[in-house]
Formats: sequence, structure tokens, C-alpha cells
Amino acid sequence: MDFELNADQKLLKDSAAQFTKSSPVSRFRKLRSHAWAHGGHEVVSHPQGWEPAVWKQMAELGWLGLFYPEDVGGLGLSFFDLSLVLEELGKTLVPEPILASVVLAGGAVLKAGTLEQQKRFLQPMADGKTSLALAWAEKDGRYDASRVSTTAKKEGGSWSLSGEKVWALNGHAADTILVSAKTDAGVSLFAVPKGAAGLSLESVKTMDGQRAARVRLSNVVVGAEDLLGAEGGAVPAIEAALDLAAAGACAEGFGIASTVLWMTVNYLQVRKQFNVPIGSFQALQHRSVDMFVETELLKSTAILGCVKADSEDVNERKRAVSVAKAQLAAGGKAVVQSAIQLHGGIGITDEHDVGLYFKRMSVLNALFGDEEFHLARYASLPSFEPA
Repeated sequence: MDFELNADQKLLKDSAAQFTKSSPVSRFRKLRSHAWAHGGHEVVSHPQGWEPAVWKQMAELGWLGLFYPEDVGGLGLSFFDLSLVLEELGKTLVPEPILASVVLAGGAVLKAGTLEQQKRFLQPMADGKTSLALAWAEKDGRYDASRVSTTAKKEGGSWSLSGEKVWALNGHAADTILVSAKTDAGVSLFAVPKGAAGLSLESVKTMDGQRAARVRLSNVVVGAEDLLGAEGGAVPAIEAALDLAAAGACAEGFGIASTVLWMTVNYLQVRKQFNVPIGSFQALQHRSVDMFVETELLKSTAILGCVKADSEDVNERKRAVSVAKAQLAAGGKAVVQSAIQLHGGIGITDEHDVGLYFKRMSVLNALFGDEEFHLARYASLPSFEPA
């Protein structure tokens, strides 16, 4: 496979790298601290953990609609193009919810919604005016989009939703929450506006310092126009959106791994024992090489996963994404764990950046299917056939 970027892709990647200079890890720390102040009292300056002004700036750069079709307000580029942006944003832990809102929730709208619904929800987000969330996970779901207890009952020309969703990424800040619910025809997807009567959102802190929401619905009434696509047809759309997000997580994870690798190599050159840099010790050089190999494997599998993430061939998509996600879980984890160990005691402190990268990598590994899930899914797919 040719991994070389074309001129436009190089320009896109460079612009994202330039953007991260204005959003270093210290910015993430500041937003995290504002959202979760000491003593359990929340500061309201940035209660969502990200900044609407920066979201608008991303829209002006074209990122929020980059892989959406032009007829719904996007740029009509590929998902792989967006993955180049996600990779760069991962390098400085940029907290704006592109993965949660643009990829996961926006992907669900693309896969499930009609053209009119895509315009209704995606165009305002592509303009930086709104954000979305997908509430699909339930307590006993275990990565299975078809295991849904939330119900939607038809009442005249409307629907009444009741149930509970967990870990809805960006659910605490989204203008519209997409909720999967069981109807007589099967699992369906509904758009619920923020502030709807009977909708309760509990903001929860994730391990990496970002936020999600527990979504509770008690007879929440939405109109017929808020049913996305056909009744009972939501599961394939949600699974496709989850694969887009899983591939995006691999791209972000590669950005993290590559950053942590060179942070560690540089640290080994300046940290001294016995008056020599510890990077001169052969055992630590071997550990560094192992980190490099795992990072390169993650790069290769992430590229393939992102290229195939929007493939019309479902089995091809699942194979590529599961391979990438499994490598993220194994190789990505190995890289950040080695970085922690090679940095010594300082590596496990919250004050050191490597600890933040470790936490984000751990979250990415758990999102959209963990290693066990993706290995089992890969094993269940049809094998390759000889030509």
C-alpha cells in the first residue's frame, strides 16, 4: 500500500499541526481544571470542557464537515483525510469533540438519516454552530448496538421515549442527542433536542479528564420528523458509525503514541545516571526500539482502518477496523506503558504530560470496542478466499 500523502493531504496535515501550537497540552489542563475544580465545586467558565470559540475556528478550517458530502454542507473529502487531522489533534490532547460529535454522532446521521435530516443536523455543526452526541450504550450492552432496553412508543404522530443511556460522549454539551430505542419494528434512532421535557443529563467525568453524560429519558416526546431514517433500521447505521469512530480513535492513538515515543527518547538523552545519559544504556535502547516498532505497526493498521472505515463492503470494513483497534489496544498500550516506566516515578504523576497521554490512550482502547471485542469480531468474519 502506498502511504505517501498527496499535496492536499500534506497541506491539511500541516495546517492541523500548526493549529496545535495554539492548543498545547497546557490548554487541556486548564480546561480540565476549569471543568473540575478542587473540592468538588465546578467552575462554570468552560463547564463542557471545551471552547465553543475553538469549535467555530475548526469549522472555519473546514474540519467539522470535512468528510461530509457537499450537498449537506461538507467538503466531500474522505474519512482518511479527517484522520490526518485527528492524528495531529491527538498529539496535544485537543479536547474539542470531533471524534464524539463529528465522527460518531455525525456518522450515525449520515448512515441513518434522510438527505433532509442530514442537512438539518450536519450543516449547522459543519458551520460550528452546534454539536451532537450519540447515546447508544446501555449498562448491559457490552458494545452491542442491538441490545437496547430504552423504548419508543408511537403516540399519534409522535414518539414517547423512556430509558437510560450511559457514557454518551459530548452528551453533556450537545445541542441534539441521538438516542437508540426499541420500537415494534426493531431498534430505531431518534433526535432529542437538549432541554426536552423529561430529558435528564448527568455530567460524568471520564478517566482522561474529559466528560460524557448519563442520559435518562422519561416519556420524552419527539415528532415523527425526529425518527432518523426507517423505523427499525438503526443497528447497521450505528455499527457503521462506531467503526468510523473506532478508526478515528486509532488515528488519534497513533498521534499520541508517536508523541510519547519521542518524548521518551528525548528524556533518555537528558536524564543522567553515573554521569551519563540513561539513553546510552543498551537495555533502554532496546525498549525504545520496541516502542518504535509498535508505533509503526499502529501507524500502518490505523491508515488501513481509516481508509476502509467508510467502505461499502461491511466485512472488509470490519476486518480493517478490528485489526487497527486490536493493535491500538496492544501496541498503543505497550508504548504508553513503556513511556511511564522509562520516565520513572515522575511518569505516574498527574503533573507530567506522559500521564495524561497514558490516560487518554486507555480511554481510546475502551471506546467503540475493546481488544477482546475486536479480536472476537475479526475471528467471526468470513476468511479471505484465494483468487
